[in-house]
Amino acid sequence: MGRGTEGLASRYVRDLGDRSGGLAELGGKGESLARLAEAGFPVPDGFHVTTEAHRRFLADGELAPDLAAAILDAYHALGSPAVAVRSSATTEDQPGASYAGQHDSFLNVRGDEALLEAVRRCWASLSTERAIAYRRRAGTGDSTAGLAVVVQRLVAADAAGVMFTADPVTGDETTIEINAAWGLGEAVVGGQVTPDSFTVDRRSGRLTGQVINVKMMMTVRTPDGTAEQPVPEYHQRRSSLTERQIHRLAQLGIGIAELYDRRMDIEWCRVGDELFIVQARPITVAPVVDDAARDPWNDSRAGDFLWTNTKVGEAIPHVMTPATWSMVQVFLSDAMATASIPPYIGYGRIGGRIYLNVSVMMSLSGAVGVGEKRFRYLTEEVFGALPDGLEIPPVLVPRWAVLRSVVPMALHVLGEARRDQRVLEDYLGDHPQRCDQRRTEIAAVNTGPELADLWAEVLDPEFNRVSWMLSAATRSSGASFVTTRKRLQQLVGDAAANALTSGLGGPGGQLASMGLLEGLDQLSRGEIDRDTFNRRYGHRGPHEFEISLPRPAEQPDWIDRQLGQRTKPGTNFRELLSAQQRQRDAAWSALEHRHPWQAKILHRQLATWGKIARDREHARTEVIRYFWVLRSYAVRAGELTGLGDDIFFLSAAEIVRALNGETISPSAIRERRAAYDGYRALPRYPSLIRGVFDPYRWARDPQRRSDLYVEGAATAIGTAVRGFPGSAGVVEGLVRVLVEASESDQLRPGEVLVTTVTNVGWTPLFPRAAAVVTDVGAPLSHAAIVARELGIPAVVGCGNATMRLKTGDRVRVDGTAGTVELLS
Repeated sequence: MGRGTEGLASRYVRDLGDRSGGLAELGGKGESLARLAEAGFPVPDGFHVTTEAHRRFLADGELAPDLAAAILDAYHALGSPAVAVRSSATTEDQPGASYAGQHDSFLNVRGDEALLEAVRRCWASLSTERAIAYRRRAGTGDSTAGLAVVVQRLVAADAAGVMFTADPVTGDETTIEINAAWGLGEAVVGGQVTPDSFTVDRRSGRLTGQVINVKMMMTVRTPDGTAEQPVPEYHQRRSSLTERQIHRLAQLGIGIAELYDRRMDIEWCRVGDELFIVQARPITVAPVVDDAARDPWNDSRAGDFLWTNTKVGEAIPHVMTPATWSMVQVFLSDAMATASIPPYIGYGRIGGRIYLNVSVMMSLSGAVGVGEKRFRYLTEEVFGALPDGLEIPPVLVPRWAVLRSVVPMALHVLGEARRDQRVLEDYLGDHPQRCDQRRTEIAAVNTGPELADLWAEVLDPEFNRVSWMLSAATRSSGASFVTTRKRLQQLVGDAAANALTSGLGGPGGQLASMGLLEGLDQLSRGEIDRDTFNRRYGHRGPHEFEISLPRPAEQPDWIDRQLGQRTKPGTNFRELLSAQQRQRDAAWSALEHRHPWQAKILHRQLATWGKIARDREHARTEVIRYFWVLRSYAVRAGELTGLGDDIFFLSAAEIVRALNGETISPSAIRERRAAYDGYRALPRYPSLIRGVFDPYRWARDPQRRSDLYVEGAATAIGTAVRGFPGSAGVVEGLVRVLVEASESDQLRPGEVLVTTVTNVGWTPLFPRAAAVVTDVGAPLSHAAIVARELGIPAVVGCGNATMRLKTGDRVRVDGTAGTVELLS
């Protein structure tokens, strides 16, 4: 303390380890830190500004010179470092109420004036409406509230997080739960990042479970305070703690729980190998068993955003196991490397199902000059036209911040894409043989560590490489994949545009989404045998991303069932292609007659468009082929570890640790199974979701909509069945509603197939259908593309088709207008 201010220091300022003033003078946070420091725990050094100083400030109406001098003398005695300045109310961090986040704190405060201003702002936070309302709810009146301030040397943390000395959900005191991420702890506490999590058995000290998440952003010190910045790619999937650090941290937690004789919520940080405790308070949340506790995989809780699962919901139509989600995250981080604005993610899970964040996509487009109207226009072919009255809430990040975080990655991605485009064809051509070789190698591995090494040295890098190849194939088109169809529609109308954009395989080769039909046709003609079919096409199916489920090639009766259904009349694949070829030729003749110059230009553009479509689908099918390799790896890992099917409830990082002999917490696996089973029991969620979405509450609503959910808005579903024109033509027929592609034997030739969504695994059904109607989809969705190739009318993205139509209904499907009329 400064000379001549000893008396004032004792009233207004105290050393951090001096707890003689107790709660009344130091506040809850300060009294707890003093207790920890006194007991010898590693607490960053600092000092308290007491509640008496706050009362003096209120009485004087300003920060008097003697009071300011006492604070600054204490600060100078520390060496005037960068500090954290935290409010410490007398009502907070108590067993009955934590007051977490109710009063202000400031990080990386530097200099005398900045310190005094931070102290003033902490004092002011006692009187905010938020804090007053909280005190009323907690039953602590304003007359009992006082505010101290804790000033501590700011630790330049490499990693930080939160530790619970009991399971925060179940209250189980036999475990220590640790959350950790890179940088300062505010990203973890504030929920901007999904941290790594570690479970330690309290009695034995053994690490019984861990989940290493992809950590895309972190809070760091800057000259002006703190800021969020992207985590370097090399660190995103690395554990933020070593096993030794985890054990030392758990021992600190046990010691603190014994000191307080209760369950504790502890904030900590790490610099190099040195650990520090920055806060400790009693766990105040009682165990809760309700819908929220059963809804752990829900990124809609991150804020007010608009989400869609059109397109991605085709590829991954169901709830994902944790193993699959961890693999999908790797794939998306490569294939959609510029789809996020840290800390806001461009994709996530809602109720365990995959969704894309439209708000993030629009903000990214806006940063490069694409306005909302243009954004809606460009994306409606892929995601469907958004309802006119549906607002896209923006991501609240300044344009300069978006550009600063995204442009470097975008330039890197474009450079990689240009490189990969030059070798794309050769790489994809060699890929099937490479995948066959990897599955053979996996089957031959006999020990867990050997399989873990194969993952690290071969499988993981190859998986990233093929994901980048899909990125290269996708980025080769720019916006032309959408704008070319738009130009055609304006020139010749929807019906002719549909005809002209069919036959994308052309002389260059069949579209990969038609591969199962092509392969079954070759097999039925005796042109290939079953082994050849399985090698070429057996990796494609209705659940091809989900690694816990077998591929068609792994199901001995799959081919027999498909060939048996092909013998029914009206299911000739090649006849349908020939008929559509005639319609396409007629459309070209009409276009050349009416617009000869435009026809020449469009011929070239559509030839390019067709190649882009083939490249995209070829790359996508090879990504799926590698997901079969990933499934083989996971199955073998289950065998070698003795976990069996439980392996699918671990992340990719946890599988490696299990292979290396680490024990995985059985309770963690049980909890994940329960979450997975709970989500799977619910109806499919709406295609569009805005705001926080509770899947259990939504499912209980008899008036729920299956196309759209807006938090707080009315949910009544419309009666008309209307969607997007997917494939032109008008047909009448009887409805057959199917939930899964495995029910394909129920579809009779000439019936109208009505379902939620289709993907490649549904393609063998299409030749039997008179028309196709889906809840989810857009003009460039699977159902629309395959229906156009085969000349079958299709209406996609209706939202309510499976709720309004029943098997046996007679309907008129108008694929040109996008309507479905119930006749009887």
